[in-house]
Amino acid sequence: MAELIHQTMGRLLEERAAQYPDHEALVYSDRELRMTYKQFNEYTDEVAKALIALGIEKGENIAIWATNTPEWVSMQFATGKMGAVLVTVNTNYRSNELEYLLNQSESTTLILIENYRDHSYVDTINELCPELKDSLPGQLQSQRVPLLKNVIVLSEKQYNGMYNWTQLLEMANQVTDEKLEVRKESLHYDDVINMQYTSGTTGFPKGVMLTHNNLINNANNIAECMNLTKEDRLCIPVPFFHCFGCVIGTLACVSVGATMVPVQEFHPEEVLKTVEKEKCTALHGVPTMFISELNLPNFEKYDLSSLRTGVMAGSNCPVEVMKAVINNMGMKEITICYGQTESSPVITQTRANDEFNLRVETVGRALPSVEVKIVDPTTNKEVPRNEQGELCTRGYHVMKGYYNNPDATNEAIDQEGWLHTGDLAVMDDNGYVKVTGRLKDMIIRGGENIYPREIEEFLYTHPKVLDVQVVGVPDEKYGEEAAAWIILRESEKVTEEEIREYCDGKISRHKIPRYILFTEEYPMTASGKIQKYRLREQFMALIK
Repeated sequence: MAELIHQTMGRLLEERAAQYPDHEALVYSDRELRMTYKQFNEYTDEVAKALIALGIEKGENIAIWATNTPEWVSMQFATGKMGAVLVTVNTNYRSNELEYLLNQSESTTLILIENYRDHSYVDTINELCPELKDSLPGQLQSQRVPLLKNVIVLSEKQYNGMYNWTQLLEMANQVTDEKLEVRKESLHYDDVINMQYTSGTTGFPKGVMLTHNNLINNANNIAECMNLTKEDRLCIPVPFFHCFGCVIGTLACVSVGATMVPVQEFHPEEVLKTVEKEKCTALHGVPTMFISELNLPNFEKYDLSSLRTGVMAGSNCPVEVMKAVINNMGMKEITICYGQTESSPVITQTRANDEFNLRVETVGRALPSVEVKIVDPTTNKEVPRNEQGELCTRGYHVMKGYYNNPDATNEAIDQEGWLHTGDLAVMDDNGYVKVTGRLKDMIIRGGENIYPREIEEFLYTHPKVLDVQVVGVPDEKYGEEAAAWIILRESEKVTEEEIREYCDGKISRHKIPRYILFTEEYPMTASGKIQKYRLREQFMALIK
């Protein structure tokens, strides 16, 4: 097994700054913001000192509600230096969800941008905490969010009761380098440093507690599987509030001294512009992002010849999309990752030099120092190779637990330390894994088990189909039937009957979707996960 790195996030960044002081660490192409590792390390020291001056202690929870801004990245590493726990907030949250997260996480500080798309975050926090208008910054006493004291807005504007970013940075002068060093020395690699809330595809979101050790080792393993080195420049359009952005993205870069090239808010054209301008060698994305990039009418005009590697993850990676990314975007070494927030996040990954069929048909094999087994969901006994069961994993990457939720923690992690993922999978003789569905997504039609993934992969081969999601819906006769929600390629038309004819004779009759519906978009979490339960709800509303 590979040696684990026992280090804090702050020390990791300092090490890279000493090794590669003049190498670009962080680049925002759209605003010509460029920082070397030396500059980025010094800047995050200043942010860490400012947080200490604000009175934030080691282990205190501070929430950040923002898109992929430069301040987000600096907060990630600054908290890694002064020991606060960075609680990441989904950019799609509204007031009720924000209230729940701030209270459940016991956050004392909220850092936020002014607005995102048509949503004013400033209005939302004022609605949640009307006391802000009469408060001095840092002295909020809120009825609905009683533990929240500090609100910091990422802006030069002044808002009642809030610090702006400049005011925060000015506080750094109150803290000496020696005081910061004492704080750094007090940290341990097994301390919780990051808290991410599960995307809430079922039930209330739970706060996943992740340590320096969880995150650094996972990021380092991911970089190794991608063949990522100091010479690489990684375009990161996936959100930072999710592990995809801040572990598979920023932290994987820092683990090897590569250059982070974030895109603040995803737009397919902005991504391709950034890749071309910055000569990015790597690109991350969920399948829907790659689909929208590949289908841009002017896709051909962008020079993507610098691209070599990257990660596609976040939801099922359709074979046809993977082929197009390799052939049309030149990402010959693209890898697929599989995991979940509770596993920091990656459990298995394909390797850059894997054969083509493994890189399009599997989610790879276990990362170094990670154990994976497939068990019978009813008996919890390991099943033979090539048999389906629930995927379980154990190792350095498994979360500390859910914050203030021991019951849910015990349900997810058994007494032997195995994390039960809730995903159905098959492992071959070489340890390569195929994820076949969610335990809860499996459709049981008249006693026959149907796995939505299998039907989705088949329907992707239809020339007019751009994207497809299959869900189980109630049926009086069979218990459940399959419903396929299809997004067509631009300007294409097709009937339900044509889709059924296409299936006829190619997949078993009981797998042919009983219901075929056409849509222009899917309900999604901000991290790119399709919320199948909402597709089920939409179907139920349609047939009423």
